[in-house]
Amino acid sequence: MNTGYFHGYKGYRFFKNAQIGLPFTSYDEVYATIQYDSALKSLFYGKMMFIETAVKNIALESILVHANSENIQDMFDRVVSGYKNAPATFTTEQKKKLQQNKLNLQNSIQSSLAYAYKKDNPKITHFYNNDGYSGVPIWALFEIMTMGDLGYLLSCLTYDVRDDISKRLGINVSCDTNRQLLFKYIYTFKDLRSAIAHNAVVFDTRFRNIDPNNAMKQCLKLEIGLPYVNFKTIGDYVILMCYYLKLLQVSKTELKAFIRDFEKITEDFRNSVNPNVASIVIHPDLSSRMNFLKNFL
Repeated sequence: MNTGYFHGYKGYRFFKNAQIGLPFTSYDEVYATIQYDSALKSLFYGKMMFIETAVKNIALESILVHANSENIQDMFDRVVSGYKNAPATFTTEQKKKLQQNKLNLQNSIQSSLAYAYKKDNPKITHFYNNDGYSGVPIWALFEIMTMGDLGYLLSCLTYDVRDDISKRLGINVSCDTNRQLLFKYIYTFKDLRSAIAHNAVVFDTRFRNIDPNNAMKQCLKLEIGLPYVNFKTIGDYVILMCYYLKLLQVSKTELKAFIRDFEKITEDFRNSVNPNVASIVIHPDLSSRMNFLKNFL
């Protein structure tokens, strides 16, 4: 009753999709899987919030510097890609695509502001209802952005601004010719964050909506020394989180404690289910991948 028939009992009886059933022998094993999933979400939540806030602030600072203004329209004019400021090498069709993305971004931001105003969000109403302000500043807009909104904004920025934010973060751009890692990784985080926020299943990465491109794979392979990266297991998300947390100067002690907690949660789950279930849920090379990660730290 507490976990729900469809959310709990039905939802956790398979791995990724209904075609891969988990060979449970008792309800206790189903419940152990639900507990494992809940423990993972609890462990990840604080780290995800920290990463989201920190990346937002770093991106915001760069945007304000390059726009030389707090005005949202100035941001559109000076740091967002469009037809008029597209690279000279771009074709007409490529320039039109940039312009369409810019218009979509403008529409999305106006919709977010309108919704926040309708909901009487003080972060937004303060500026519209005060005669001393001509509009909402960029930094206030960032306060109401979701992680998906942030990813889309980053994808629409000019190359120079994406390059600057990437370097401020410390991302290895040697394999990122088009400076797409900045928003590609945010979209990857967004899928996990949404699953956590909506109490969806995370242990088997069924929330995954993005296929990593070569740059996303190569960056983590080079930085951490991994033989491969595919984000098909929850361990890869732990690796990406730790990569970002290290870039954001979180201490080695805190990072190692995070990994230890993840390993303990996983080992507790292994000991709570039969070997056939554990062999499906826990990837056989998880331990070796965590060792690569610890060496990287």
